[in-house]
Amino acid sequence: MSPEHVDVLVIGGGLSGIGAACHLQVECPDKSYAVLESRGAIGGTWDLFRYPGIRSDSDMFTLGYAFRPWTGAKAIADGASIRGYIQDTAREYGVEERIRFHHQVLSADWSSAEARWTVTARRTDTGETVQLTCSWLSVCSGYYRYDEGFRPEFAGEQRFTGEIVHPQHWPEDFDATGKRIVVIGSGATAVTLVPNLADDAAHVTMLQRTPSYIMSLPGTDPLAELLRRRLPAKVAYPIVRWKNVLTTTALFQASRRWPDGVRKLIRRLTEKQLPAGVDVDTHFNPPYDPWDQRLCLVPDGDLFRTLREGAASMVTGRIATFTETGIELESGEHLDADVIVSATGLNLLAMGGMTLSLDGTPVDVSETVSYKGMMLSGVPNFSMVIGYTNASWTLKADLINRYVCRLLQHMDARGLAVSTPVAPPEGADLPFLDLAAGYVQRSLAQLPKQGSRTPWKLHQNYIRDVRMMRRGPLEDEGITFSAAPTRAERVAA
Repeated sequence: MSPEHVDVLVIGGGLSGIGAACHLQVECPDKSYAVLESRGAIGGTWDLFRYPGIRSDSDMFTLGYAFRPWTGAKAIADGASIRGYIQDTAREYGVEERIRFHHQVLSADWSSAEARWTVTARRTDTGETVQLTCSWLSVCSGYYRYDEGFRPEFAGEQRFTGEIVHPQHWPEDFDATGKRIVVIGSGATAVTLVPNLADDAAHVTMLQRTPSYIMSLPGTDPLAELLRRRLPAKVAYPIVRWKNVLTTTALFQASRRWPDGVRKLIRRLTEKQLPAGVDVDTHFNPPYDPWDQRLCLVPDGDLFRTLREGAASMVTGRIATFTETGIELESGEHLDADVIVSATGLNLLAMGGMTLSLDGTPVDVSETVSYKGMMLSGVPNFSMVIGYTNASWTLKADLINRYVCRLLQHMDARGLAVSTPVAPPEGADLPFLDLAAGYVQRSLAQLPKQGSRTPWKLHQNYIRDVRMMRRGPLEDEGITFSAAPTRAERVAA
């Protein structure tokens, strides 16, 4: 029996995948599609992570979908609220019944003779293997491993008699009451955990090897509150969304052009919120320029408030070894701990770990070149969503998912069945992501390259991408189109 066939197969039921399904539902109503989700729930990241205080590190007016206004009170929302927003969106747009849960995609093989993908998945609930075919494959599986976070081995950790926890696998029954907790890390997860654990813990110490840039953002957006009282949500939402897009774009561009000035500005804002006596040069003076790594946002300055109240403290140094009762630093200082939280980051994983092949020949993704940040050179009828590193993930996801619909409509109108990006004639060897964060640098070899010019260059600029992807031409030097093979050719093949 032939495998079930759909026009579009979406991989992933998180923020990107549900967005892709909604766009297909509205913009390509004649297309059949299915969503394969490896876990048993909608939400992706926002269903997986359950550590205390889990929240967005982008404002919800840009992390929310362009087509469905965020109506929550908080601009920086908690994980449960974001998960509910994604679930409600899937329900409202009628895509829930198109989701196949517990389907972990293992591989996809393109047949030139049939002009379609054969996708092999493993049922994580039963263990059986299933296959589907599709004309277009849309991978919306994020870019990190769901089964394990990045967890370096620390000297002497087997000696520690307390509990060691990674935020990606937070225990449901965890109780911080009265405990001394050391959080290792300086990124978004660490700055979220510290104030949220400090309410119950005896004391929380944030141990960082290298400081990060940390900025306070209002938990609620004053302009959004004002406009909501006076305008319908459909009118107010895009105004606030564009205000936030322009603000974050301006900050990023200023960081690139005048890094010293932005560094001084962030330092001045930080100093105002810290308690007296904090060594700013040691704990809040990163050795890199702003936006070389992602900026950490804290709603209403909650981290700084916790430091002022004395419920938490900041330590900067290198770990020499774990001991029976905590962590000893290379400086000789000892941090007593009942619990150590290793907020040490993610393991990147392109396409959820699935493999691609063309007529049975494996595709080495690292040897391909990205086209418009969403397709791969030499790989037909394929798109993947990887969001911005300097802005909300969903801004890029929305653009890509809309572009796929636009491309499918264009191909149908012209009687075409196959679209294949091509690499630039001069070649391309720039890394896909220009970010100095450790989790990116560790995994660049898994990702495609980018070129030095459009359409192979990632601008990391939403305004430029809007012009290119919403209004720019669908046919250019970076992509080729062809009709479906004739029936005779298929039989011969």
